[in-house]
Amino acid sequence: MKRGDLCIGIVTFPVSRNIPLSNLADVLSPLAAKELHIITGDAGYSFFARRGTIQAHVLKHKRTKTLFTRTINYVWTQLRISWKLIKLRTNVDLWIFFIGGEGLALPVITAKLLRKRIVIASAGSGVKVAQAQSDPLAIIATFLQSITNRLSDRIILYSERLIEEHGFQKHRTKISIAHKHFLDFDRFKVNKQFDERGNFIGFIGTLNKAKGVPNLLEAISKVLSSENKVKFLIGGDGELRGEVEEFSNSENLNRKVKYLGWIAHDELPKYLNELKLLVLPSYTEGLPNIMLEAMACGTPFLATPVGAIPDIIKDGETGFIMKNNSPECITENIVRALNHPKLEKIAQNARVLVEKEFTYEKAVDRYREILTSL
Repeated sequence: MKRGDLCIGIVTFPVSRNIPLSNLADVLSPLAAKELHIITGDAGYSFFARRGTIQAHVLKHKRTKTLFTRTINYVWTQLRISWKLIKLRTNVDLWIFFIGGEGLALPVITAKLLRKRIVIASAGSGVKVAQAQSDPLAIIATFLQSITNRLSDRIILYSERLIEEHGFQKHRTKISIAHKHFLDFDRFKVNKQFDERGNFIGFIGTLNKAKGVPNLLEAISKVLSSENKVKFLIGGDGELRGEVEEFSNSENLNRKVKYLGWIAHDELPKYLNELKLLVLPSYTEGLPNIMLEAMACGTPFLATPVGAIPDIIKDGETGFIMKNNSPECITENIVRALNHPKLEKIAQNARVLVEKEFTYEKAVDRYREILTSL
């Protein structure tokens, strides 16, 4: 593919998830005039260090628990990112701040002083996650995000809905709607027909409060009290892993809940093809990859109406939407979905939708349109 004429760089806070960043890098690579520069750390750096068309710049961040040391380390990391931007000033003209980037006020200020174009590509709301987690730094995150939004040349969101949901109304004139999501339909496909699957209900994601995990565990107990043929599979890792493991080992569940641990991305199609329903009762989302991957595998999806989810999931047509993520509401909607007379047809509709809308070519074309307009 012919390369573009933009000198592009991506900045993230050190990330543990490769797929969202990898997708964005793949979308931007054909638009970049030379190498695509990525400043990141943790698993993100390890993943990109050997990619020939990408120049990865390692960033170490020490994670601590006390409020004081967290604050000091966060500021120190921002200063080091800023220094990397200065060193790369002749290589990059346009910086895209991605995962965790909405809070990187010092690097954004640095990029502005270097007269670089700045794009905030939202992968979800860090502020909303902090609030859902009752993080004492949520107020600071809100303040930092207000600075980065004000200084940016463009803000990219997954959905028009997120403008109001994230409180971005004052920035409406510089907001564009796009996603970096695309699927490999040779991998994410229907390998097991719907009527051949057991009555497995799944959750796959980060095990934290923002994903509604405590509410889901309470709902599981309620569902199993009335639906004795149902079983639950939980995959993921996070701060609530201990609670999930303890819950799955509880004697009164009669081995109806299995905790799978962290599932490698290559293994996802296998597990998704076992499920009759995937549940995501989040407080906040952007556009979750797992939703699209489940739909591609012919697995019905049940979620709260947050982020861009309602743009994709039409209740009773391409999946199921619940009003909120209270345990009672989750319970009611799991039962409703499982007993829906057209559940298999809904799964088929979802597969057709993602095959049409989430191709690599569409993602590249939309980003090309936005970035060249700058």
